Amino acid sequence: MAAALRGSISRGALFRTLQTTLQPKVPVRCLNLLEYQSKVLLDNHGVTVQKFRILDSHKNATEASKTLNAAEYVVKAQILAGGRGKGHFDNGFQGGVHLTKDCNEVAYLVEKMVGHKLITKQTPKDGILVSKVMVAESVDILRETYFCILMDREHNGPVMIASPDGGMDIEEVAEKTPERLLTQPIDIHEGITDDMALKVADFLKFEGPLREKCAKEVKGIWKMFLGVDATQIEINPLIETPQGQVVAVDAKIQFDDNAEFRQKDIFALEDSSESDPREVDAASHDLTYIGMDGNIGCLVNGAGLAMATMDIIKLHGGSPANFLDLGGGVQEHQVEHAVRILTSDDSVKALFVNIFGGIVNTATIASGLVKVLKDRDIKIPLVVRLEGTNVEEAKRILIESGCPIQSASDLDEGAKKAVAAIS
Repeated sequence: MAAALRGSISRGALFRTLQTTLQPKVPVRCLNLLEYQSKVLLDNHGVTVQKFRILDSHKNATEASKTLNAAEYVVKAQILAGGRGKGHFDNGFQGGVHLTKDCNEVAYLVEKMVGHKLITKQTPKDGILVSKVMVAESVDILRETYFCILMDREHNGPVMIASPDGGMDIEEVAEKTPERLLTQPIDIHEGITDDMALKVADFLKFEGPLREKCAKEVKGIWKMFLGVDATQIEINPLIETPQGQVVAVDAKIQFDDNAEFRQKDIFALEDSSESDPREVDAASHDLTYIGMDGNIGCLVNGAGLAMATMDIIKLHGGSPANFLDLGGGVQEHQVEHAVRILTSDDSVKALFVNIFGGIVNTATIASGLVKVLKDRDIKIPLVVRLEGTNVEEAKRILIESGCPIQSASDLDEGAKKAVAAIS
């Protein structure tokens, strides 16, 4: 959504925003669901979607597609990247999205996709391996509309965004034809009332029986928004069919990272095969890792300190290779894993540890660093700046360890030493 809509930013989202700002070319880590997984969630909450089947082989594709009883089928490779229709596979097959009326051809298409890498403008150069294909009934589209519910800072809560101009970039609609954009705040206690849902239906120009059907879809999306702890559910397009149906054809769903403890089943759906293995490794230890293109690794606590650390490294002529946030309740073993993950990147030629301990006990950081230096053969320079809670004890631990650590009294000195260490 447009920055002007200002969705609520969780801790995880803040890191994703930070990463996108600093290095747009680096893959962003977040909970992304494959298209079929989003459709399952929508269907489970009473939102109308196309009938579909998921296949991981061509062997039963013909029989599976026949159960849809559709006049035409759409066959889609399932990967976390856009531009699938215009992409190509490593076997020379063109297109990750196809339409066909022949069940036998469905099997042929699935065979050409599963087990091969699909290359699009949004994938790495060598593509992404396709392990699943969605076969869905193709729906006739009479008219496309747009509907979204998201958390919005400006309104201190959820809002509905609707436009009769579906299929388009909603930011462009807001800029060029703002009168065709409805923004309706939602009282979190009252929710979406019947009157509010019907108001959206009217704005989207659903008439007759379709008016009530659209209102029902709107309330179903709100039910799902609450049920899955979403921060955004964007339906684009929400269509009208010649048969008199209102169908959610495509959906973009974002979840509140802080609700993972409550949404374990949903977060378990995350496909980590397309993620940076270091991000996955860090997440398994409750750490946040972001990879970049430089040569200085950064071990920090807090997004603000991460930004300041990377800024000052660049100010002194260096370039951050990555950063890893330890969080507030860090334990000694997490420090060990953090150093291991950061130094596993061959491009890292120096490591800068910059910790300002409020909740964090800096002595815990120091003990963890000493242990990992004694247990692992780390040959790159290590610069450490510690400040805050129990810092005198932390400095004593580092000094008495005898480990090859360059200490810094402040952020500026630490950054200069880290840059100088590889110069």
